[in-house]
Amino acid sequence: MSGHNKWSSIKHKKGAADAKRGKVFSKIAKEIMVTVRASGSDPNSNITLRALIEKGRAANMPSDNIERAIKRGAGELEGEVLEEVTFEGYGQGGVGLVVQTLTNNRNRSAAEIRHIFTRHGASFAGQGSVLRSFQRKGDIMVDASKVEEDKLMELVLEAGAEDMTKEGDEFEVITDPSQFMNVVDALKKANIPMTQSEISLLPDTMIPISDKSKAEAMIRFIEELEDLDDVQNVYSNFDVDPSIAEQLSK
Repeated sequence: MSGHNKWSSIKHKKGAADAKRGKVFSKIAKEIMVTVRASGSDPNSNITLRALIEKGRAANMPSDNIERAIKRGAGELEGEVLEEVTFEGYGQGGVGLVVQTLTNNRNRSAAEIRHIFTRHGASFAGQGSVLRSFQRKGDIMVDASKVEEDKLMELVLEAGAEDMTKEGDEFEVITDPSQFMNVVDALKKANIPMTQSEISLLPDTMIPISDKSKAEAMIRFIEELEDLDDVQNVYSNFDVDPSIAEQLSK
């Protein structure tokens, strides 16, 4: 399985999440509300909620924001009714995309996403046609300068992780969703800080783009989708060829 890719690393280095922190908090809050409505407000029994709380903390989301989202999801505070709608499609070069939304108007979301797809020469695909090439996994990133590789490897595998690799200046730990919190708790207990911890969709294989202008166009495409208020996550098997990765990270 392919995990964290060079495009994700580039985005991380460019600080895209920090530049849009308010939007990040809003999107995490929406996810919390939906999972609480579906599976309850107890993080001990709702693994997805517990993972989202960790995701919020990793993004420095204030505890009050997290608590309000849980209460809205539980009906203790008034909140809008949202539904999950997933769109799938293909970009140039056969790159697959899965766009997850939380929306109170699926027609509006579809129109906005279709507009961006059309502008970038992409097209929608049938339900499940792209998604079948992705797997739901726990995805944890650790700063490589904060821990020795052998120590981290032993710790996470003992806690239930499936795999660990190094990408640039970070280690990526992959887990089955059911083991995600076991690994997160083990890292916390060992005082090993995480730069990212979430349950994500990871592609089985990657499609690297070696042409700089085409890679930049794909990055713009993904970023435009992520900027839409209704879009929670954009997953893709797009990757940047190592020969141009460093140029794009600047």
